[in-house]
Amino acid sequence: MEDRYLSKLSPAEDYGAGAYLLVIAVLSALGNVAILVTALKRSSRLKPPELLSVNLAVTDLGMTITMYPLAIASAWNHRWLGGDGSCIYYGLMGFFFGVASILTLTVMAITRFIVTTNLQVPGEKISKKKVSIMILFTWLYALMWAVFPLLGWGKYGPEPFGLSCTIAWGEFKVNGSTFIVCIFTLCTIVPALTIIICYFGIAWKIHKAYKSMGNSNQMPSAMKVEWRLTGIAVLVSVGFIACWAPYAAVSLWSMFRSSDSIPPLVSLLPCLFAKSATAYNPFIYYIFSKSFRKEIKLLTCFCGKPDDLLNTVNMAENSVYVTCDGKRKQETTLPLQ
Repeated sequence: MEDRYLSKLSPAEDYGAGAYLLVIAVLSALGNVAILVTALKRSSRLKPPELLSVNLAVTDLGMTITMYPLAIASAWNHRWLGGDGSCIYYGLMGFFFGVASILTLTVMAITRFIVTTNLQVPGEKISKKKVSIMILFTWLYALMWAVFPLLGWGKYGPEPFGLSCTIAWGEFKVNGSTFIVCIFTLCTIVPALTIIICYFGIAWKIHKAYKSMGNSNQMPSAMKVEWRLTGIAVLVSVGFIACWAPYAAVSLWSMFRSSDSIPPLVSLLPCLFAKSATAYNPFIYYIFSKSFRKEIKLLTCFCGKPDDLLNTVNMAENSVYVTCDGKRKQETTLPLQ
């Protein structure tokens, strides 16, 4: 009888996959911890939409901590470790954090659509309470779908290459599982379409604003800031969808055709590419956000000096920060993004 948890890859491919995941895990852990520390330093002044960026960092860090060590160890042992129990755990964690991530991006797109299409309306557009409720919904929604296979609707199983576990997509061609249809529709297609529609709506709004104002120099500064933040949110969403699209395509193929028709290495690559989605957001923030770059430089200055770092966290609440040479400066409040 074939051992379904034995790697279908060569030893060199296994070690390569493990090394790749190790690099992604380190980058993801360092980058997302930096985002969370930055948010902690200015927690009382975070704007409502920024809470979604923090939540996205939590989902990425959660996936990194709960999944990657087991995947790396399994790759370097040339077989999945722990058997059925760890397979179910890994599949549940991956699906839980994956759905939480795409739902967070969906709420982010809806929020940015509301904010950017109502810039000229006085008063607060979205409160922290409303955003917090939406964040809670994303976690409960993800938990609900992740738990269903444990209750008998759907199941978790090993990937075709043997070194990872996920939803058993092949169940669809066996019994036409309604669970597969529902999760593919409600946890992938609908959120992705919502994100696309919201950002196309924002693009249309920007186009009309440019036409009405003549040139961008006449735009209010608040409008420029919001549109810049929208641009960053678009990059984050596009990156996530691009990383997961090849994996979704392979999963769709597995729903209707035998996964044996896909070479093990071909099925591995989309899975590895999807996992890189947890690591790139900090790089996007670093490249396009001056405030985040400044915070990262401060963190590197105080690396190994926890007392100084704690002081900067406390002073940040009063809009003051300490430079690397020990000087105190008044901080200009800028969004995390």
